[in-house]
Amino acid sequence: MRSGLHIDKHLELLSKRYPTIEAARGELVYLQTLLSLPKGTEYFFSDLHGEADAFINFLHSASGGIRSKIKTLFQRTLTEDQQNDLAFLVYNPRTVLKKLDEEKKITDEWVRIIIFRLIDLLKYVSSKYPLPKIQEKTPKEYSIIINELLNTIVDEEDSDIYNQAIIFAIIEQDASIPFITALCEMIQNVSVDELHIIGDIYDRGSGPHKIMDVLMNYPDVDIQWGNHDVIWMAAAGGCEVAIMAVVRIALRYNNFDCLEDGYGINLRPLYSYATEVYADDPCERFMPRIFEDKQIARIDPEIAAKMQKMVAIIETKLEGQLYERNPEFDMADRIVLKKINFERNVYVENGVEYPLLDANFPTINPQDPLALSEKEQELVDSLKVSFTSSPKLQRHINYLYSVGAMYKIHNSNLLYHGCIPMNEDGSFTTMEFDGEQYAGKELMDYIYFQVRRAWFSMENSSERRKGQDFMWYLWCGKDSPLFGKDKMATFERYFLAAKELHKEKRNPYYEFSRIEEGADAILREFGLNPKFSHIINGHVPVKIKDGETPIKANGKLFVIDGGLSKAYQATTGIAGYTLIFNSHELALAEHHAFDPTKESGSYLPEIHVVKSMPRRLRISDTDQGREIIAQIHDLKALIDAYRRGDIRSELK
Repeated sequence: MRSGLHIDKHLELLSKRYPTIEAARGELVYLQTLLSLPKGTEYFFSDLHGEADAFINFLHSASGGIRSKIKTLFQRTLTEDQQNDLAFLVYNPRTVLKKLDEEKKITDEWVRIIIFRLIDLLKYVSSKYPLPKIQEKTPKEYSIIINELLNTIVDEEDSDIYNQAIIFAIIEQDASIPFITALCEMIQNVSVDELHIIGDIYDRGSGPHKIMDVLMNYPDVDIQWGNHDVIWMAAAGGCEVAIMAVVRIALRYNNFDCLEDGYGINLRPLYSYATEVYADDPCERFMPRIFEDKQIARIDPEIAAKMQKMVAIIETKLEGQLYERNPEFDMADRIVLKKINFERNVYVENGVEYPLLDANFPTINPQDPLALSEKEQELVDSLKVSFTSSPKLQRHINYLYSVGAMYKIHNSNLLYHGCIPMNEDGSFTTMEFDGEQYAGKELMDYIYFQVRRAWFSMENSSERRKGQDFMWYLWCGKDSPLFGKDKMATFERYFLAAKELHKEKRNPYYEFSRIEEGADAILREFGLNPKFSHIINGHVPVKIKDGETPIKANGKLFVIDGGLSKAYQATTGIAGYTLIFNSHELALAEHHAFDPTKESGSYLPEIHVVKSMPRRLRISDTDQGREIIAQIHDLKALIDAYRRGDIRSELK
């Protein structure tokens, strides 16, 4: 290096990785080639709500995309039934292979034929991806074998003999079932290049822990937090009121499986205390909701109702305490226990008295209604230990923090779960925290850092407690972008008959975002060009049966909460959406109700193409392409520095 000459430190660091002109030039050629490849396929899911079986089926089938590719590839050589059988094998290899093995149908000839079909399918679905990406998704234990089968030419006699020898060796070593399973799972992974989860993995359904296990083993996942995710995140961090909300919702939807089996939460103290306190109380207002696929309750519904009422009262007390210590939340009107006249058993709202449907409150002190009894505090402490010491829950929440955020901007799309709070005039709502005002994008950024502080700050610190209180506000606060309503009327629905008090008014966002001018304003707020960009949103179920459409604002807003949760399907009329963004088009997959008892190889959602690309999109058109172009620029600068002698090249 020339003495006294200033050299870009970035180029010096880059030269460590590419120490010669040849090395830099080789990488440059590779990157330029990448830019010409087709854009990978992105899949967007929202509001999974613990429906593990349905979500996993939709994911493993690439929302019907794999079945479509099987039809294209094999329509001249396989019957419709054979195509369905192959699809079902790819979606559910472990289940199918176990059944076939029990029926003694896995013969050597079947293995040979099915491996060749799977290899042909894998070649087809992976053809548009660069080799390093395919290698990333290749199972390590079979990487050499799969690479050999993918890259040999079967039409040549020697290659065909070689391929046959590989398969015979697989059979001889009794590796047929694990190898076929690995091929199927690789096809699943390759078919989905990027997976975006637009919030609400948790609550209502019984399998959020199963969904999290799948996501943690899936490449290229990002998550935009929903309000149901945030409440679980707060609970895992030890937020007492959040723990009560999580347990109450699980009890309401008869989800003991998730709490006890999924995360090892000990409900025995709750069971004992609730049956003691409400021994003679039928707790009719708290009977759990049981759907068709879960008619058999794990705990007697009457006991579950007592447990739910116990938790609901404690949650309401803790919620009131939280609002009293956080006046800046402006939520004093939601300290509902202080609105009860316990002598007359009425609830007072704006001077109007409403009779209580249930006035049996043996654990409430009318002189201090927010105070926990000694036994209630013991119960809270017990549940807190269970949540904060559950290894699986802690691992899952860590993952939510590692890949999650309040929003994401990717390939000209803006992703978020709930809303961007707006005023009645269409302007962005300004909120004040710690003496600073935030609105729009700045508000979302502020929330992101506060949520992270609630998890990463020191235990028992004031900062951690403050962050957890803030997460509760995100769950149900009137201007929370994750909630988007003026109140959460849980108490009113439990205890009051007056329907007008059950209403939850939506934020003006839900009107303005659905018109083009409103969507344009939101996109500009996040630095996006409204001519080319879209908003992808969840949170509010789209009522297809009532004539609603998920496409709003003249094609600039997609609301993809279509009712994956069984609790919503009677309202929506369908069973969820997947938004698919590939190199050719932007499309909505409209799913039908998933029946895990039926073979789903023939399952195909209704695909609605909502925007065709004017030309096939390449990697050069994506955010990844822009990053590659920047790398190309740096490599050219490094090569120039080598040629000038500004940076010393290693000898060959």
